[in-house]
Amino acid sequence: MGSRANSSRPFRETPRRRADCGISRAAKGHPVVLLHTVRTQAEHFHRLVPLLVPHCTVYALDLPGMGWSQIVPGASYDEPAMRAAVQRFVHGLDLHDVTLVGESYGAVLALTVAATVPDRITRVVAINPYDYSGGIKRSSLLARVVVSGVLAPVIGPTMAKVEPAPAMRAVLHGGLVDESALTAEYLDELLAVGKRPGYSTVARAVYGALPSLIAARALYSRVSVPVDLVYGRRDWSRAADRESNRQLLSAARHHEIVDGGHFLVLEKPAAIAELVV
Repeated sequence: MGSRANSSRPFRETPRRRADCGISRAAKGHPVVLLHTVRTQAEHFHRLVPLLVPHCTVYALDLPGMGWSQIVPGASYDEPAMRAAVQRFVHGLDLHDVTLVGESYGAVLALTVAATVPDRITRVVAINPYDYSGGIKRSSLLARVVVSGVLAPVIGPTMAKVEPAPAMRAVLHGGLVDESALTAEYLDELLAVGKRPGYSTVARAVYGALPSLIAARALYSRVSVPVDLVYGRRDWSRAADRESNRQLLSAARHHEIVDGGHFLVLEKPAAIAELVV
């Protein structure tokens, strides 16, 4: 798993060609660890990081196999394995008083890590947790076709290797109210990552492991640290999904961003930064 943190330099200064992705840190403030969603990477937070670095030490991770992190053949991408990777990161840098900020897939990991290492985590900001069936398939017909194709037994490996820019753009737009929040630069970065040798295998495995995020909800009731549970009004989750999480996370503070979709850190970075700091 790679980590890219930010000081006063632009977030994208970290060269994507560096295999280890590096670590550079802001010089002050408590640690904030950012956890991205499916088929994205540390750059998903490119609009949020500059708003946080005056206040926090920010770590933006490439989760295992994703972004520019190492691809390990045969690795598991089930929630327990991904949770363990985040735990190793926190323990490896001996971080304490950590605020975990996760979006979608990352929101589930933020909650389950907090449930299992409460001595290191002091707060969670969970944005649009991806812990219900359907997920991205609720975004659009194209998303259903793409994800179903990637998971298909025979054509899946081939489908996973084919990511035309218009299709990727359309799928991501399905998680946005403001489509301009998806910049050409960020889309190009995602497409470049998708061309890495072995990445199509990772993408297929990650999509196949998504049901483990639903099972992970069993840990939510063990979360003892303060939680901000944030939803965009036009997120893919349904009212029943949100109410179920409200019951499991009964002490959480609840927030709804009226004109937001699934990818709130792209659309509404200022609103998220205000919650974090």
